[in-house]
Amino acid sequence: MENLNALFIEAGTLMLTGMVFVFAFLGLLVVFIKTILSKLAEKYPDAVAQTRATGGKQSAGQKKLTKGISPSVVAAVTSAVTQYRKQNNTKK
Repeated sequence: MENLNALFIEAGTLMLTGMVFVFAFLGLLVVFIKTILSKLAEKYPDAVAQTRATGGKQSAGQKKLTKGISPSVVAAVTSAVTQYRKQNNTKK
């Protein structure tokens, strides 16, 4: 019985040591990756997307982006959300 208790103590010690080692390793890995990524983010920032409007033949209200969501879709979604909020008495 004493031999069994010693084995359980040794197993618990090994388990605790292993868990501490893994936790410390993963913590250091997270700190290392965040440090490297912050330095890389300063050196290589994300590109800012630029939008272009079509030619000058259209009026200011009719200008449409070459890429993106059409104004009619935005109007339809806005109308649907407004109706839903009125029906369910939800506020922004």
